[in-house]
Amino acid sequence: MEPYFWGNPGNIVRTLAQKPEALSRLTPWVSYFLSRLIDLPPRAKEIVILRTGFLCKSGYEWAHHAIVAVRAGLSEDEIVRIKQGAGAGWSSAEAVLIQAVDELHRDYFISNVTWAELRGHYSEIQCMDVVYTAAFYAQLSMILNTFGVQLEEGLHLDPDLDGGERVSRWS
Repeated sequence: MEPYFWGNPGNIVRTLAQKPEALSRLTPWVSYFLSRLIDLPPRAKEIVILRTGFLCKSGYEWAHHAIVAVRAGLSEDEIVRIKQGAGAGWSSAEAVLIQAVDELHRDYFISNVTWAELRGHYSEIQCMDVVYTAAFYAQLSMILNTFGVQLEEGLHLDPDLDGGERVSRWS
């Protein structure tokens, strides 16, 4: 199963198209994360996206980005370990990505200590992209979860992200 892309509308686009004005404003922001303009390496970007999706309990994001993450070089074991957090055997560069996402999710900012550690591994622009990526995918997770966007055929909901009775609000 291929993950969704704006050129291949899946359930997410069909749902968001209920409000075309909002979708048209969201599309340029999405295209930044799908483009080569983002400075984060693909593997780092997928760690940030998956950790954000996990913390937001977004089964839709997780199912799609677990596929993309494998293409970006993460193993199946590493994808599972993203759920366990920064202390689950990551390199210091990858552990601090997870720590940064955890702080953003919990506190809505990255502490000075974590920012300094992040800067030890990534450029200032890459650190900004960590924040942009986590913020965007948290927003998208809220939308997906609330609107009950269903997984496409062939994708499976991770049991750790089964939020119960999330039904589509649009048929």
